[in-house]
Amino acid sequence: MGSVISPLAPSSYPAMPVIDGVRLATAACGVRYKDRTDVLLVELCEGTTVAGVFTKSLTASAPVLACRKALASGKARALIVNSGNANAFTGSVGEQSVARIMQKGGEIFGCNANEIFTASTGVIGEKLPDDKITAALSGLKEKLAAGQWEAAAKAIMTTDTYPKFATRTATIGGVKVTLNGIAKGSGMIAPDMATMLSYVFTDAAIPSADLQAMLSESTNTTFNAITVDSDTSTSDTLMLFATGKAGNPQGGYDDFKKALHSLLHELALHVVRDGEGAEKLVTITVTGAESSSAARAIGMSIANSPLVKTALAASDANWGRIVMAVGKAGQKADRDRLSITIGGVSVAKNGDADPSYKESMLEAHLKGRDVNIQVDVGVGTGSFTVYTCDLTHRYIDINGSYRS
Repeated sequence: MGSVISPLAPSSYPAMPVIDGVRLATAACGVRYKDRTDVLLVELCEGTTVAGVFTKSLTASAPVLACRKALASGKARALIVNSGNANAFTGSVGEQSVARIMQKGGEIFGCNANEIFTASTGVIGEKLPDDKITAALSGLKEKLAAGQWEAAAKAIMTTDTYPKFATRTATIGGVKVTLNGIAKGSGMIAPDMATMLSYVFTDAAIPSADLQAMLSESTNTTFNAITVDSDTSTSDTLMLFATGKAGNPQGGYDDFKKALHSLLHELALHVVRDGEGAEKLVTITVTGAESSSAARAIGMSIANSPLVKTALAASDANWGRIVMAVGKAGQKADRDRLSITIGGVSVAKNGDADPSYKESMLEAHLKGRDVNIQVDVGVGTGSFTVYTCDLTHRYIDINGSYRS
């Protein structure tokens, strides 16, 4: 957990309502950290449906592999998350540890083991002391209570400097439903997905197939539109659980879909705002691309450029680095129609420096906490917005001492 709270942290936190059918508990099990909670248990009522999106890393963690398989049932009774150890690159030993956690969870809640979902986040390549987790589950069950959202968000933190949670409401067939979400993530953040864990809970009654379709679509422009350092985690997990307690009719999910996207967008931006060493939130919008996917690729090329990110850290209006990043993206761009705007100030247009531009015009904007960059590459109608942060020396300090 980071010792210095991000300057981009929120000044206040939302009041999180109870979600009918969800109870939470946390404990300090000593998986890695001392004197802090590191295990989260969430009980979900019978009939809860589930959807999930996971990392595309080819070295995905054992919990990710198990969750992908368990999703086939479309049902969930509990979620167990630990921080401090990723249980990744641990081979069959790691898979066995997940099986033991799922088995113990199934025994405690009287359900099939494949209705128990797990996640681990932290150091890669170290065996998970799963006995510390399974030994704590019975005690955690006794502590389960509704509304423990901030405690839940804190228990899954690693290098995060603040807990991340948000809430929304929506209407389905005239019935009000509530969505609560928590997230963790600060470094090793890049799309597919952008180490990142996020869990959303709702009292809506929605079949798992519909949940999955809405979650996958919303992920594309939220968690898959952020990057801190271009590194894709082995453990990235986003899951959505629906308890059905609201008793809404089936179908007509448009308002729910909007609320879900809004919730995921807020949580994703929290992850960027808490990027390791971050001082600035950077929004990059690319237009005029051949397609939205091309615009995304160009935006990510800019967002992941160490040269762009360090210039922003220094409040340096070196827009030539943005030109460089556009060129290396491997997507079509018309040099003679390329335009760049920073903070509403045109710095380049039609492939040349804007004659009216002076660096002094950007000084205040670049020294602020929110930096906005717009790039038009002049070849089509594709557009996409990505979010990143600047790259400061504290990123090195945090990651250089991560395991010590």
